[in-house]
Amino acid sequence: MASFVIEGGHQLSGEITPQGAKNEALQVICAVLLTEEPVTITNIPAIRDVHKLIELLRGMGVKITQNTTDSYTFQADNIDLDYLKSDAFRQQSQTIRGSIMIAGPLLARFGEVYIPRPGGDKIGRRRLDTHFVGLNKLGADFQFDPKESAFTAKTKSLKGNTMLLEEASVTGTANVLMGAVLAKGTTKIYNAACEPYLQQLSRMLVKMGAKIEGIASNLLTIEGVDKLDGCDHRCLPDMIEVGSFIGMAAMTQSEITIKNAGVEHLGIIPRSFEKLGIAFKFKGDDIYIPEQSRYEVEKFIDGSILTIDDAPWPGLTPDLLSIMLVIATQANGSVVIHQKMFESRLFFVDKLIDMGAQIILCDPHRATVIGLNRANKLRSTVMTSPDIRAGVALLIAALSADGVSQIHNIEQIDRGYQNIDLRLNNLGAKITRME
Repeated sequence: MASFVIEGGHQLSGEITPQGAKNEALQVICAVLLTEEPVTITNIPAIRDVHKLIELLRGMGVKITQNTTDSYTFQADNIDLDYLKSDAFRQQSQTIRGSIMIAGPLLARFGEVYIPRPGGDKIGRRRLDTHFVGLNKLGADFQFDPKESAFTAKTKSLKGNTMLLEEASVTGTANVLMGAVLAKGTTKIYNAACEPYLQQLSRMLVKMGAKIEGIASNLLTIEGVDKLDGCDHRCLPDMIEVGSFIGMAAMTQSEITIKNAGVEHLGIIPRSFEKLGIAFKFKGDDIYIPEQSRYEVEKFIDGSILTIDDAPWPGLTPDLLSIMLVIATQANGSVVIHQKMFESRLFFVDKLIDMGAQIILCDPHRATVIGLNRANKLRSTVMTSPDIRAGVALLIAALSADGVSQIHNIEQIDRGYQNIDLRLNNLGAKITRME
């Protein structure tokens, strides 16, 4: 189990460019299964989860050419469906939750799929019902084998239907959307997720010949087509990395410029950081964060304590709440962080309390943070990364703390952040990777 050793207390400075969006990459890579023609995708992040998905597709028979460090060409013209029942596929698919998104494309194109229960972050219950109920509405018959802990689905032909998703699941919407583009007839998806990742997937599918209306809304209308063509597609900058870098700059009192941040796609994220008192400026597509010795949390109009919570897009993404919670520990003022979607994501706060943060964990979904206004710097400690986002939040805390901290299980961080130690060291951080 690899670790980071972090010497805290150093100001950072310089420019940093966010990687391609992880969550988008996982979706659009699965979409290459919808056509036998070549699909080239650029700005793919070089991170573990993405590499695992690429290798999963390679095992299925997809021809894959790496053009540059962040560009790949995929051609799924000879898929081996028998590979899905192999031990190699089981081992690969169970390590990455994104593997579930091969279901829609394979059902649409080949009429069958076999998927072991996927893995991913241990952040509480993450139901797959939205995926299966939606694809079932299109005509797929799902069966679960408890002994194999695997799902099997078959269909003679997917057919368009009207459905209301029980939750605006991003990956669930993506799966149903990819099934619907080759289904016969018209599909209407109400309560569809509309995150930028979904918008990008939809635009890519349209370039491939799909007929989709309502992109960027919660109602998608899809007219099925007989086949899809190849295309070129570029992933957006990762908005979670952008938010992480904003928080890191504030916590370490650093002057940083985030280059090519994809500002127009950030939605409510910048305003959410402003509520915590963090100053920044947009310079074209860059974000400039000045050195700040102090930042003050806003209050509601009636003077009551601010609450920051997550919600489906265009609300605040849950992936940034861990970052915001850490930032709030050194702000002036108090804030309630309400993590609605996952009941285990706030359990890392005990490590921050060990570091001297003033936090009350109200229940599995809510934490009250009492900002110290930098009166007492966080203390160094030894901790373990429980998931991708909490891991980076703890890394930010360690960068701002007095002394030397250790973070174990950094494989979790590597799943979502590309060479984060090397990139931050280029800004002046002191992070050592211990294998």
